[in-house]
Amino acid sequence: MGIFTAEEARQMAYNEGLDLVEMSANADPPVCRIMNYDKFRYEQKKKQQEAKKKQTVIETKEIKFRPKTEEHDLNFKIGHIKKFLSQKNKVKLTMRFRGREIVYAQTLGLEAMNKIMETLEEDAIILQPPKMEGRQLVMFVGPK
Repeated sequence: MGIFTAEEARQMAYNEGLDLVEMSANADPPVCRIMNYDKFRYEQKKKQQEAKKKQTVIETKEIKFRPKTEEHDLNFKIGHIKKFLSQKNKVKLTMRFRGREIVYAQTLGLEAMNKIMETLEEDAIILQPPKMEGRQLVMFVGPK
């Protein structure tokens, strides 16, 4: 519309029954717009909600088991892992050693983790190979 004084711009907005909104204060001269500010805020809020709907949140799911977990139970848990990976979630595999089981950490524990890695080879990528953290053997896998 052109360059106006602040008072002229306010008067024009008042005559139209709208608001005078400063869009860019750093510009020389400052840029203002005559608009319905409540409608503008409503539309901005709707745009943010729409953007929020489209964004995906990657969660980290955790599967816990023990070194003496039987074959069938292990296969069942692998099924859960595949389901989590198909939902685009990361999975933390935790093998907890209790009491004297800790002596099996480097043998049975690593064997079980390697078996899981082999079965998940086509569905997942290994984000962190098996690593001891205290009394737990931890591995992270993510979707391909």
